[in-house]
Amino acid sequence: MKVTALRTHTIAATDRDLYAVLDRHLPSLGETSVLAITSKIVALCEGRVVPLGAADKQRLIQAEAEAYLPPELNRYQVALTIKQGILIPSAGIDESNSDQHYVLWPAAPQETANTIRTYLRQRFGLRQVGVIITDSKTTPLRWGVTGVAVAHSGFQALNSYVGRTDLFGRPLRMTKANVADALAAAAVLVMGEGDEQTPLAIIDDLPFVHFQAHDPTAEELEALHIALEDDLFAPLLTAVPWQHPKE
Repeated sequence: MKVTALRTHTIAATDRDLYAVLDRHLPSLGETSVLAITSKIVALCEGRVVPLGAADKQRLIQAEAEAYLPPELNRYQVALTIKQGILIPSAGIDESNSDQHYVLWPAAPQETANTIRTYLRQRFGLRQVGVIITDSKTTPLRWGVTGVAVAHSGFQALNSYVGRTDLFGRPLRMTKANVADALAAAAVLVMGEGDEQTPLAIIDDLPFVHFQAHDPTAEELEALHIALEDDLFAPLLTAVPWQHPKE
């Protein structure tokens, strides 16, 4: 696998055309490659921003989250939230690299990923190409952030090993490789978290990625998510007082 980050101009809240950004900074793309795009530049181009002095961040978080825990429950005063089935701080809202704005997640990241893939296929004449929209998240009991796929298109997000055997013939009953998140983690690491100014990355040489010609189906997207009560960490996730914005 090879990951190549692409430097862009400084994308700010005044930018409004994501495809103009791609036209300018993505000169070429090969067959069976994946384009990684940070959720931040997608959101900036959608106008999904709020000036820092114009809103209370916690209120924004509560409005954007599917479920949240009040920030006073942890020592860092950061709201832990569930957003689009992903456990992530602050519903993905961030103010870094945003020129005095809160940047929300894209309004419909899966639709955007599908549309970008169509654009890439038409622009470069490709048959097999993938897209991931990325963000960074924390992992319990580990310092630091890693990338996560907010949305993906053009390939199977999960490679299932269920029904196969390990090296010694032991049948595998549960193992699935999360390809989308693994690619996002690699891309985010290369794109960086600071002033690198590289919000795009091309991922090539992917023999383990199964490309597909259709957008992810509802069933494929649903297969990525686990209900709280079915999760391995259910004893932890169901024991806390989640609050829901619409309640």
